[in-house]
Amino acid sequence: QVQLVESGGGLVQPGGSLRLSCATSAFTLDYYYAIGWFRQAPGKEREGVSWVSTGDNSKQYADSVKGRFTISRDNAKNVVYLQMNNLKPEDTAVYYCAPLTRLTTAQTMGPMYPGAYDFLGQGTQVTVSS
Repeated sequence: QVQLVESGGGLVQPGGSLRLSCATSAFTLDYYYAIGWFRQAPGKEREGVSWVSTGDNSKQYADSVKGRFTISRDNAKNVVYLQMNNLKPEDTAVYYCAPLTRLTTAQTMGPMYPGAYDFLGQGTQVTVSS
């Protein structure tokens, strides 16, 4: 069974940092077209934060996190990371990682369109508060 497990969330003060991890099982990262990070705050829709292609290592970030978040992958460990620096209260959300499984949808709607991904994990809570 395909499974991705997110970890690394927690409570942090504004300006602080966290590193989220997304570990895959059953398949290696290269099995997927890309891995994306998403977040969902209470009462809001799920939004794309960042994605990384498993082929050419292309990356993209939402405007709201550019310059603060960095996505990376370790193929040997089958892990994708999201380094989050200078966190703000508006970053508070449950963060999910997911594999891109509907390539045509991504090509039509954009690489961070949630409908192109399969959400398999439980997410990890990130709370930014003083």
